[in-house]
Amino acid sequence: MEDQSTILIEKRVISLLKKAKEHPRQTYSEILERIINSYLKIKERDQYDKFIHEVQKPKMNELWNNKEDEIWDKI
Repeated sequence: MEDQSTILIEKRVISLLKKAKEHPRQTYSEILERIINSYLKIKERDQYDKFIHEVQKPKMNELWNNKEDEIWDKI
């Protein structure tokens, strides 16, 4: 048998967990694991997006912040 633990969960959260069940016999542990895995994938993707943004910043500054374009602001 797997190691198990008892955690306190607010009744409103339990109600949400019940709504998240894909089938009646699905355990809260299975639901929480699915939610956590989804969260970690989203978090990983966000880190990638931030990395790409930082890598692109110098080139974007070069393209958008130049003296040639400043002339158009004065017209």
